[in-house]
Amino acid sequence: MTPPRSDATTEDVPPDEQSGRDALGTYRSMRDFTRTAEPAGAVPEPTGGPERRFVVQRHRARRLHYDVRFEIDGVLVSWAVPKGPTLDPTARRMAVHVEDHPLEYEAFEGVIPHGQYGGGDVIVWDRGTWHPYKSDDPAAEVAGGQLHAELHGERLRGKFLLVRRDSGDGKDQWLMFHKRDEHAVEGWDAEDHPTSVVSGRTNDEVAAHPDHIWRSGVPAAQAEVDLHPPVPDVPPPTDDELAALDDLGASGTWDVHGRRLRVTNLDKVLFPARDGEAPVTKRDLLRYTACVAPVALPYLAGRALNMHRFPQGAATRGFWHKQLPDHAPDWVPRWDRPDADPGESTTYLVVDEPAALVWAANFGALEWHAWTSRTSAPDLPTYALIDLDPGTATAWEDVVLLARLHRDAFEHLGVRAFPKLTGRRGIQIWVPVAVGSTFDETRAWVERLSRTVGKVVPDLVSWRWEVSERGGQARLDYTQNAVNKTLVAPYSPRASAGAPVSAPISWDELDADWLRPDAFTVRTVLDRVAEHGDLFRGVLDGDQVLPRLT
Repeated sequence: MTPPRSDATTEDVPPDEQSGRDALGTYRSMRDFTRTAEPAGAVPEPTGGPERRFVVQRHRARRLHYDVRFEIDGVLVSWAVPKGPTLDPTARRMAVHVEDHPLEYEAFEGVIPHGQYGGGDVIVWDRGTWHPYKSDDPAAEVAGGQLHAELHGERLRGKFLLVRRDSGDGKDQWLMFHKRDEHAVEGWDAEDHPTSVVSGRTNDEVAAHPDHIWRSGVPAAQAEVDLHPPVPDVPPPTDDELAALDDLGASGTWDVHGRRLRVTNLDKVLFPARDGEAPVTKRDLLRYTACVAPVALPYLAGRALNMHRFPQGAATRGFWHKQLPDHAPDWVPRWDRPDADPGESTTYLVVDEPAALVWAANFGALEWHAWTSRTSAPDLPTYALIDLDPGTATAWEDVVLLARLHRDAFEHLGVRAFPKLTGRRGIQIWVPVAVGSTFDETRAWVERLSRTVGKVVPDLVSWRWEVSERGGQARLDYTQNAVNKTLVAPYSPRASAGAPVSAPISWDELDADWLRPDAFTVRTVLDRVAEHGDLFRGVLDGDQVLPRLT
């Protein structure tokens, strides 16, 4: 499964075989869409009127080239031009006719991950409208071996001609040149203009800090992924909203975060008391959820949520609930998983707004476990995860030691990573990664790193899968780096006495005397956030490429 092929060499660019075939047939034949029901690139109605869109993308794959694409009959008819188009009427540019592309690709600027077909960086070098100036049937012109195109772009203007040449080697090679008109400029070279007309950035700058990637292996409608989706910015509940919750009886209707929610069993104890503390009721949980939702939302939005439900409270046995129930309100955001196998959950809750989290808490979800990939790219992780999972014989001091050793490794590698307390017995470390790495790659990277750390303290660590075979030792669990495997979300409560919270900490706090895994609860963590801010926010900066481990 490959991204659009446009690696401009006459040796490896296949001839276009559009005649008599589906306009996107060649494009589709190079991809496998059997794992999704989504369309493999829509073929919309042609744009009305004589004006059509064109785009030129400067693409650094195995070789630098320019992809010149004309909208014709609902697709982008494309040529790869190694030296780029020119306004110089004395120059002739070789152009290799490649497969048509879906219109979704027209505005793409970003990176096709390396290791994938056509991998490299892409900028929108020019764009605009065009019309055929010799006929009203450009598709027939292409089939006949000539295309007369008048361009109205930001860089390319005037009349161009593309002519098929008989190369004698079976390759679909053409020549592209500019006509002698008022827009012609002798000596004009595309390489004198190496920036994007969209962002003003060069290929180097886009490669260093891409905003989007184009994924292979999925339909065009899903292929482009925004690497920096906006962080939800919502206000906390008002004093009046919180007072309204306090004024409710055992059940009622609560207006909060712009939604009207039916809440029930508000006085039920969900979390038993810890020494010296009062138990935590469902009313307390809903209050906390409404208040923490604006802080937690960036880690939940755009991600499927696996709910760990304890309807009868944390002192009872809970269960995993992934399928969004049919009785969920229509406004609750959701995601239909396209590749769900028979018997698997098909529709997941997605907490794209704070009221959805309050709904989940009222539904008995005491713990919130969001996927480490987004619904827009469920096969591509945004974090690499390290779970320091203590064994029965692992002292808390040993867990902290393992965390400190990882801290030293990250400092040595120059890798940004962020620790948090689990709220139970352990510590987790999240490493933000640029979208494009696979789960296999992040899992292998974490395993190599943790095995290296484990060699420093071999008496503390077991690599056995079964808990009964570990001899009470800790496990450095790298296996959570997989699709639909989750670690508890930042600021999620844990189903234990006192309602502890999985709270982010700083690396320096690993040396604090007060540190323990359940140090913060639903009653205390918001004060900590008010004092120190959100210590985990750095995991949202997903532009980090994991270094090679030797």
